[in-house]
Amino acid sequence: MPLRLDVKKKLLARSDRVKCVDLHPTETWMLVALYNGNIHVWNYENQQLVKSFEVCELPVRCAKFIPRKNWIITGSDDMHVRVFNYNTLERVHQFEAHSDYLRSIAVHPSQPFVLTSSDDMLIKLWDWDNKWSVKQTFEGHTHYVMQLVINPKDNNTFATASLDKTVKVWQFGSSTANFTLEGHEKGVNCVDYYHGGDRPYLISGADDRFVKIWDYQNKTCVATLDGHAQNVSAVCFHPELPVIITGSEDSTVRLWHASTYRLETTLNYGLERVWCIYALRGSNTVAIGYDEGSVTVKLGREEPAVSMDSSGKILWAKHSEMQQANLKTLDATMLEQLQDGERISLSIKDVGSCEIYPQTLAHNSNGRYVVACGDGEYIVYTAMALRNKAFGSGLEFVWSTDPSEYAVRESASNIKIFKNFKEVRTLRPDVIMEGIEGGPLVAARSLNALCFYDWETGSLIRRIEISAKHVYWSDNAEMVAIASDDTFYILKYNKEAVENVAAADIDGIEDAFDVIGEVQESIKTAIWIGDCFIFTTDLNRLNYYVGGEIVTIAHMDRPLYLLGYTPMESRLYLCDKDHNIVSYRLLLSVLEYQTAVMRRDFVTANTMLPVIPRDHRTRVAHFLEKQGFKKQALVVSQDPDHRFELALSLGDLKLAYDLAVTADSEEKWRQLSQAATLKSELMLAGECLGRARDYGGLLLLATSAGSATLVCVSQIIVFFLNE
Repeated sequence: MPLRLDVKKKLLARSDRVKCVDLHPTETWMLVALYNGNIHVWNYENQQLVKSFEVCELPVRCAKFIPRKNWIITGSDDMHVRVFNYNTLERVHQFEAHSDYLRSIAVHPSQPFVLTSSDDMLIKLWDWDNKWSVKQTFEGHTHYVMQLVINPKDNNTFATASLDKTVKVWQFGSSTANFTLEGHEKGVNCVDYYHGGDRPYLISGADDRFVKIWDYQNKTCVATLDGHAQNVSAVCFHPELPVIITGSEDSTVRLWHASTYRLETTLNYGLERVWCIYALRGSNTVAIGYDEGSVTVKLGREEPAVSMDSSGKILWAKHSEMQQANLKTLDATMLEQLQDGERISLSIKDVGSCEIYPQTLAHNSNGRYVVACGDGEYIVYTAMALRNKAFGSGLEFVWSTDPSEYAVRESASNIKIFKNFKEVRTLRPDVIMEGIEGGPLVAARSLNALCFYDWETGSLIRRIEISAKHVYWSDNAEMVAIASDDTFYILKYNKEAVENVAAADIDGIEDAFDVIGEVQESIKTAIWIGDCFIFTTDLNRLNYYVGGEIVTIAHMDRPLYLLGYTPMESRLYLCDKDHNIVSYRLLLSVLEYQTAVMRRDFVTANTMLPVIPRDHRTRVAHFLEKQGFKKQALVVSQDPDHRFELALSLGDLKLAYDLAVTADSEEKWRQLSQAATLKSELMLAGECLGRARDYGGLLLLATSAGSATLVCVSQIIVFFLNE
C-alpha cells in the first residue's frame, strides 16, 4: 500500500553551507546554522529573513531554539557554547564547553538541561539554572560523537551516534552507556527516536550508505534501508506521519514508509549535499539543510482525519489508531455555561486500529457507515463497531446523498460508482481529474473545469469552467458552494430544469445552475445549515454567508476545522489538528429566520421572530437592513441608535424625535434637524437645532425661512451667548 503524501515547498533559502536546522514550535521560524559562523532565522511562511546573528569566525555546527527562555543556543568549532536572546539579539552567555569541535546539541524538554557532544568523544550535561555548570559527563565512545537525541517517550534516556560505528543509549545519572548497538560497517553520523508509543525503535544513518532501524528493547536491528548512493548524513522519524526521512551526501532526501520500509518519494532540490533534517512535532513541516542553502517543506495535509455524524458522534484517526467521542454524553448545564471557543472535555474511547494510514474519514448521510481513505486504498467500516464492510484501491472516495451509494476515483480518468457495495457503472470524464466530489451529483475536478454527473445514469449535468478545489452541497440539495483558491461561488441547483430537459449540449444543461453570489474568500472547511453557508478561512475566521452578507462568528487563535452542527443545542463544533473539540453557539432560530427572509417568506419569518432572544435581534435587524427591509428592521432592532438611524432613513420623524428625546444627544438632534429641514418641518428643525445648541444654525434657519418668531428667539439666544 503506497503512502500518498503531497510535498509542498514552503521556503528555499540559498546560503553558505548549512550544518544544522531547527523549527520553532509556535512561530513559523526556521533556524539555520552556517559553516561561515553565522546563524539565520527565516520565516518560512512569508520567505523573509527575520534575524541574523554573527556567532564566530569558525563553522557553527549545531544550534537549537529554547522557546521557554526565548533563547537560541549554538555550538561551534571554537569549542564554545553561546546563548542568544532571539528577541533582543543580545548574547546572554558563552563558555568553552569541550576541547574539540562541537557536533550536536539537545535541549531537555522540561528540565533546565542542555546536552552537548563533541569531537573530544565526550557528552556533557549542562544546567543553565546553576550558572551553566557541568552536571554530568558521559564517556564511552572512541571517536567523534556526531549526534545525540533525547528519547521523547523517556526524557531520562538519550542516544548518541559516533564515528566509532556504534549507537549508544545512555541514562542520566550514569556516566557509562546502558548498551551499545553495533551493525554499521562505517562511522554513524545520525540517530533519531521513533515518537509513537507502539514501537521501541531507533534509526541511524552511516557512512556505509545504509539506514538501520533498531529495536532498543531487544537490542536488534529490525530493518536496513538501502537506497542512498553516498554517506547518510541525516535521519528522522516523522513525529506525526508514518514516514522515515533520510538525507545523504548524494544530494537526495528520501521518504520511506515507516511500517513497510518501502521507498515512497525522492526529493532533490539541486542544493548539493544534505547535512541535516528536522521535523516539527505537532506539525507536518520539515526543514532540510544543504551545501548551498536550506529548504522547508510541508508533507501531506495538516487537516486531521476526523468525521462527525448527524447525531454528534465524532470519529478520528490518530496515526492508524481510531478513537471516538460522543457529544450526546455532554451535560446540558455544562453546555449552557460553555464559552465560545472553549475546549470541551470529552470521554475518548479507543475503537481499534485501521489497516491503512487514514488521511480522510467520512460518514455517509445516515451515519451508519464511515470510510477511511489513504495510502491509495479505502476501507468502509460500520460506524458503531468499526467492522470492515468493504475495501478496495482508490485515490479518493466520496459518498452520495443516498447512504447506499458512493464513488471511487481509481485514476486521473476513471470513476467507479457503487450501490449497496456493488459496482454499477464506470464514469470516464473527458478531463484529467485532480479530484472528485460527492453529494446529490458526483463531480469531477480538473485543473480548469468542474463536471457534474448524475449518479443514476452517469450523464453530464453541467460543465463549469472553474479551477475548483472543493464543492459543498446543502442538505436539501438546492444550494451548492464551489470553492476555488481565493473565491467561492454560491449556486442554486434547478432540479426541475434538469428533469424536464429534452437534450443536453456538450457542456450539459445550461439551466442546471444559477449563480447566486460570489465572495472573495479562501475557504479552509465549510458546511451548510439550511441556506446558511458556514465556513472557516485561511485567516482563522469563522464566518457564515446568507443572502449576500457575510457575518463573522469568531476570530480564532489557531486553525480550526468544521465538524458539524447540532440543532438541539444550537452549537457549531470544530476541532484542531490535535483533535481538541471546541464549539460556538449559533442559534438555529436566527439562521432559520434569515433563511425565510432570503426566500421572501415573511409569514414564516414573523412566526419565528418571538423565538429569537432579544439580545440577538439587533444582529437580525442589521441583516434585514442590508437586504433592504428597513421597516422590518425597525420593528426587530433593540438598539436605540440603530432604530434612530432606521427611523431617519425611513422618514419617520416622530419616532426619531421620541428616540432623540430619550437619548438627549446633540449629535442626534443635529441629524434630526437636517432630516426635518429636508421635509420642510421647519419648526421641528428649529427645535432640534436649539436642543443641539447650534444657535448659529438656528439663526440661519430662521432667517432663511422668514420666520419672525424663530428670528426673534434666535437673536435673543445669540445675544445672551455673546454677553
